[in-house]
Amino acid sequence: MGKKGYSLKNRLYMLLLVSLLPLTILIIYLLVMTNSISDQYDGIVEKITKANAYNINFKDDLDYSMYIIVVNAERANEIIDTNKPMQMIDEARKVFGTLSKEADTEAARTRLSGIIKSLDTLRDRVAEIEESALVSGSYEVNLERLDLDIRVLTELIQEEIQYYIYEQTRNMETLREGIRNNVERAISITSVLLIVILIGSLTISRKIVEGITSPIRHLCHAAERAGRGDFEIRTHEERIDEIAVLSASFNRMVEEIGKLVEDIRVEELNLRAAELRLLQEQINPHFLYNTLDNIIWLAESKETAQVVNMVSALSDFFRTTLSKGKDYISVRDEEAHINSYLQIQQFRYRDILTYEIDMDEEVYDCEILKLTLQPLVENALYHGIKGKRGLGQIRITGCIRGGLLEFQVQDNGIGMKEERLREVRRIIMGEMEHTKEKGGFGLFNVNERIRLNYGRKYGLRIESTYGKGTCIWVTVPAVKK
Repeated sequence: MGKKGYSLKNRLYMLLLVSLLPLTILIIYLLVMTNSISDQYDGIVEKITKANAYNINFKDDLDYSMYIIVVNAERANEIIDTNKPMQMIDEARKVFGTLSKEADTEAARTRLSGIIKSLDTLRDRVAEIEESALVSGSYEVNLERLDLDIRVLTELIQEEIQYYIYEQTRNMETLREGIRNNVERAISITSVLLIVILIGSLTISRKIVEGITSPIRHLCHAAERAGRGDFEIRTHEERIDEIAVLSASFNRMVEEIGKLVEDIRVEELNLRAAELRLLQEQINPHFLYNTLDNIIWLAESKETAQVVNMVSALSDFFRTTLSKGKDYISVRDEEAHINSYLQIQQFRYRDILTYEIDMDEEVYDCEILKLTLQPLVENALYHGIKGKRGLGQIRITGCIRGGLLEFQVQDNGIGMKEERLREVRRIIMGEMEHTKEKGGFGLFNVNERIRLNYGRKYGLRIESTYGKGTCIWVTVPAVKK
């Protein structure tokens, strides 16, 4: 079994052939033997069954029919079927004639020959009685014939049938002895074959195992090193069998895993960078300065209640923003975060801003990636409502549909023209670089975080009509808390 010998597949086929061929021969032998025994047994049972049918009722039925014909010849047709005796004899002769042809011993053939001769004699005697039954003065003679011929012959036939059944029963005993001999012979043959198969299989298996285990051990060692993070490991196999294919596939797999690990590392860095940028956006100094200026102005105006509300809203806002370092929060906390932000902004933009939050009750049982909705609300305020004359409204809704959480942030602001909408969509999908001048950074960042955390098939979808407003849909898996 050199390096360029038989392939692993062919060697395994050889092992199967050495093991299965003798077993197949043995099984065929056992099946043939079993089938032969079964056929012999069925034949004996069938013969006994046929003969026994005439052993039980033949004599009584024939004797009774002939008795009626003799003692009541004028009304016999009214009492019985007068053709029945002949029909019974003919049917019996046919059955025993067939059994005689199939007889496999001389004793059985002799018995059946005697039964057939007796049936022929019985037929003649029945015919004589039927012919003279209506002849005047023949009653006494026919009655004597009934006793001396018919009943004696049926008795003789019944005895011959019983002897025949006995002979067949003895054949079953002979068959049983033959089965025992065949079983003993089969055990001997099976034992020899099993020893030959065992020795042959062990000899060939040792050679096959020696040719397989060594490269597999090398492959296992390489796999262990790859499992510990060494994706530079490679296996080298000069064979041309399946182990060589497996080795080459392992090398490609390790190389691909190394690339994937590196990609994951890069994605994690991108995710952390995106989260850091988003957190920095939330801790916007301008937003904080404006909010603190409003609080100072309220304090100077002695609007104590308003100061408390503003400070409480600002505290809730930043508490949710930080969330003790957690990446996921409940939908209820996300709603509270939006509400805090809008309360603060509504004080500043109270002449142009109203808002409505309408969430289905079932969404509160789910969790969501934090800072998913607030940047969208902020986008709706600064890029939608502020550019519109008159009072504007932001409406946030949420529901579960088809196992997915679907949120909608809608404003009736200035909206976008078709060209700008296409540009924003490309920015969101990362197909166009986002800058402060072009805008869209907040939307891109939210979409990127969703895709990195949930998968590429989730994220944002945006529609806008110039002069009417903008609507952004958010789709993520509905994950229970």
